[in-house]
Amino acid sequence: MKKKPVSIRNIADELKISVTTVSFVLNGKAKEKHISKELTKKVLDYAKLINYRPNQIAQSLRTGKSKILVFMVEDISNNFFSKLARIFEDIAYDKGYKVIFCSNENDDEKSKELISLFNFRQVDGFVVVPSPGLKDTIENLIKDNIPVILLDRFFEGLDCSSVVVNNEKASFDATQHLIDNQFKNIGFITIAPDQSQMQDRLTGYIKAINKNGLKSITLEIPYNEVYTVKGKERIRDFFDKEINLDAVFFATNYLTQKGLEIFKENKPSLTNDLGIISFDDNDMYKIYSPTITSVSQPLNDISAKLMEIMLPLLKKKDVTETVHKVMINAELIIRESSLTKITD
Repeated sequence: MKKKPVSIRNIADELKISVTTVSFVLNGKAKEKHISKELTKKVLDYAKLINYRPNQIAQSLRTGKSKILVFMVEDISNNFFSKLARIFEDIAYDKGYKVIFCSNENDDEKSKELISLFNFRQVDGFVVVPSPGLKDTIENLIKDNIPVILLDRFFEGLDCSSVVVNNEKASFDATQHLIDNQFKNIGFITIAPDQSQMQDRLTGYIKAINKNGLKSITLEIPYNEVYTVKGKERIRDFFDKEINLDAVFFATNYLTQKGLEIFKENKPSLTNDLGIISFDDNDMYKIYSPTITSVSQPLNDISAKLMEIMLPLLKKKDVTETVHKVMINAELIIRESSLTKITD
């Protein structure tokens, strides 16, 4: 027979005190409720002795708080998102919150299904990297007074807190860096820009190209092809066609990885012949040959800002009282791949 879990009623009966007193002690309110140190110790010692575990569902029903946050990203296996999630988890844990991680694969239906599930489970708040058609769903969460912060991208006209990188400036600066290092035929490989961050990265590249009187050379890959054979073929065909390229700027780290794979498989000399920049850093870029220049997003700053905004939202009776739209500057980490090529 399955053993019944121990309840605070069992503790109260054994120690001959009220259930309310036991509840105050176990919820860290003994000092606030003027419960003596001796009685507090007695309750805690006995709870430990019988291996008491609180019923989290019952607690959330009583308090209306689950102490759980959802961190929904495009792909949790992506180097940028996984590192960011790990830092955010540590900060949340220090503040007394646990975090559920999930990937929406940039798919609206999956996003809506996950949000509906977690909302039903009464999580306290959401950090969301939204898929393109999620605006109405986010708006409904806010109307229901659920704390939400958008990460990495946002929706124009939606009053929702967000933390994003200044993608346009970062992309402009990276492209200008290549131009300053004597590169003139610079390709830009990106995901088809139906997301705000991708639109801004493309805009930054084009502005730098136009400012310097150069010609834009772009490849836009549909998101659903990025991780497929077809996506890789698109990149391979791009380099076969654009034979005059002297540099390439990849709009994400996984596009950079695909590009480097193609170079190695088809024409290894391109790794050294082309100027290369990746948007998003990767630990491997520091030991690759040549080392890869990257636009590095400040993970610690982003995570800290997310929690700085989230904590007050969790306590507000009306989450629409204050909306914070934060834009953080990225850093261009210059390595060997983007330096001026020495010609004979």
